Amino acid sequence: MTHPRTILIADDEAPIRKSLRDVFLDEGFTVLEAKDGKDAVSLAQASELDIIILDIKMPKMDGLTALTEIKTISPDAPVIVFTAHGTSERAIEAMKLGAYDYIEKPFDLDDFLLVVKRAIEYADLRKELLLLRTQQPEEDFKKDNSEIIGSSGKMRELFKLIGKITLSDTTVLIEGESGTGKEIVANAIQRHSNRSAKPFIKINCAALPETLLESELFGHERGAFTGANYDRPGRFELAEGGTLFLDEVSEMSSLLQSKLLRVLQEKTFERVGGKETHRTDVRVMAATNKNLNDEMKKGLFREDLFYRLNVAHISIPPLREHPEDIPQLVEHFIARYGKDRNVSISSKCLNTLRTYSWPGNIRELENIIQQAVVFAKGNVITVDQLPLALRAEGEFIWTDDIWRSGIPLNEIMDDVEKNLIMKALRTTQGNKTKAAELLQINRRVLYDKMKHHHITDTSES
Repeated sequence: MTHPRTILIADDEAPIRKSLRDVFLDEGFTVLEAKDGKDAVSLAQASELDIIILDIKMPKMDGLTALTEIKTISPDAPVIVFTAHGTSERAIEAMKLGAYDYIEKPFDLDDFLLVVKRAIEYADLRKELLLLRTQQPEEDFKKDNSEIIGSSGKMRELFKLIGKITLSDTTVLIEGESGTGKEIVANAIQRHSNRSAKPFIKINCAALPETLLESELFGHERGAFTGANYDRPGRFELAEGGTLFLDEVSEMSSLLQSKLLRVLQEKTFERVGGKETHRTDVRVMAATNKNLNDEMKKGLFREDLFYRLNVAHISIPPLREHPEDIPQLVEHFIARYGKDRNVSISSKCLNTLRTYSWPGNIRELENIIQQAVVFAKGNVITVDQLPLALRAEGEFIWTDDIWRSGIPLNEIMDDVEKNLIMKALRTTQGNKTKAAELLQINRRVLYDKMKHHHITDTSES
């Protein structure tokens, strides 16, 4: 704990309050006590609380009722509830009402303290993520696109998971479709980790051929290959003491997968063309937009490497699974790209955005809002500024309105092409070879067009 925290302990059993008070005073907390639910609510109204401990069974006002009222007073303060052994239904109800976690009585004190520390880490992370826009100057937004936006149930669970992972120093595997924000999640984990002051090095494994990627990761010695005119440290050396983020790790060749496995197992490696063994102290985070279980079944990804990477696992939900966050995301992107022009969005346009399936996820939404801000008429974004595919959700409808609204031919053709590709992928259940055959184009051309249109590698796009 870097500064004193205020904790409220609400329990009708005085011995439990005393034992917890003594423990938390030793931990440096400021401790408040309540003997029933009503006292707990009163103290929450009168004090700024960092964390709250509530017993569910209390006189005057039970813990669940107190929890509901306290969450309206201090919505960001995590609440941990005590439940009797076997009362799972009440525990589930408490979680639904917004509790961070629950502990069954009797409990192990060390386990309880760990939950409390995780809850505080989670609260700190959530505060930073939610307040980042107001705390950070606008010009910094353009330099560091590191915000995680959203308040839906799925995003709250994501924040909670990030908060827990930051407490450990283990490897992390982040899975999610293209455009969901895997790198932003990695940024958040690193920023709150014990290695936050150390180097944070990133590399995209899909952007480099195998020989160059090996040199980039492990470095090379002079004369190792043509053009190697000097010794060069790799990313593992540059990240020493810090964190290395491997984006699109599924694109690694089998040879490089085996070398990465050795680094994770033995913490050693050699530079390309070198004989000296280097030791490394680097936390590895990896991300992929593919399902690695499927890749393992196909023999394209090593099972042993998967388990080494997948110690802590994060699966980022696609935007179509939490559309309730779209208004908040739209507001955020308008603030970023249209603040100087005082741009707003019509309710009809916002409803259209809510009903779209977002194959390109948040990245696609950001791109669309950025373009719409540029072409907004009268500083209001309307449906007219949205791409045709978004307006018709996969069905291109030819009407005279196209001529009257003056939509450029290249935009019309782009939308037609995108919809045809999406239909072909749905028809072939995501099999790109068969989709390319249906469209009578080369498979590589299909890949390029999917990338251009932000179509993810999924049959449900």
